[in-house]
Amino acid sequence: MTQMDNGDALFKPAAVRPDEREKIAGKSLTAFQDSWRRLRQNKAAIVSLIILIIMLLLAIVGPWIGHHDYYTTDYNAVYQKPNADHWFGTDKFGRDQWARVWQGTRVSLLIAVLAAALDLVIGVAYGAISALFGGRVDNVMQRIVEILTGIPSLIIIILLMMVMKPGIVTIMVAMSITGWVNMARLVRAHIMKLKSQEFVLAARTLGTSTGRIITKHLIPNTIGIIVINTMFTIPSAIFTEAFLSFIGLGLQSPMSSLGVLINDGFASLNTQAYLLLYPSIVIVLIMVTFNILGDGLRDALDPRMRK
Repeated sequence: MTQMDNGDALFKPAAVRPDEREKIAGKSLTAFQDSWRRLRQNKAAIVSLIILIIMLLLAIVGPWIGHHDYYTTDYNAVYQKPNADHWFGTDKFGRDQWARVWQGTRVSLLIAVLAAALDLVIGVAYGAISALFGGRVDNVMQRIVEILTGIPSLIIIILLMMVMKPGIVTIMVAMSITGWVNMARLVRAHIMKLKSQEFVLAARTLGTSTGRIITKHLIPNTIGIIVINTMFTIPSAIFTEAFLSFIGLGLQSPMSSLGVLINDGFASLNTQAYLLLYPSIVIVLIMVTFNILGDGLRDALDPRMRK
């Protein structure tokens, strides 16, 4: 009894007003606000986001900021080094490199974003349907995925590019043929874990349709995985487009993309290195910042990373 009395003496009941017993001391945050708060704490991710915004703005307005457009040839200004009139110099046709670099960035980003959007739509729908239906439907759909996974995607892209006329739509479709597979597998694995949880069973019990369960319950709970995978898909698509254009299977000059510009710059590397330098810096910045931002989003959106 003495020990109990001594223990009780160590604790004193807190004086709390009855109307404050259920009051939440901290500010209530939504999932988006909480993720944004933790993303802001990642300085590398925020710097990458700022750089990407600047690059996007330059891709939109950059071709019109300088003194020249990106398509006009001027044989009196062939192979000029960077100067006050041509900020990034000129190419073998006298075309302004500043305008062509940002026009090429615009085209490369457009192809990558559209290809990533197709991958997102197809992959999310395919993975969600496969996981939710399960059984024979899931087995058949996963065998199709395994077949596509077993074929090197680059071979499929190159074969399609050789058959079809090179262009933005062709590159976008070629990259989307197998690009959605990874998204589908990630979404399927996550939904397989979610579909046996109580909120999904409750929705089924109330007679909710399969389509509504997918769109209103399952996909919103996989949004973190979807966003993160998309952030890594975009730089991969930019690299694929640049590689195809570099080996001559992508866009062709006089069209402008980062791959076309790098190919043109590589041809005159020994004498006009600046033609290769600037588009290479742009593509490296885009790929590095997208990957750093993707890592930051993964840490911000993953509940297991919360402290």
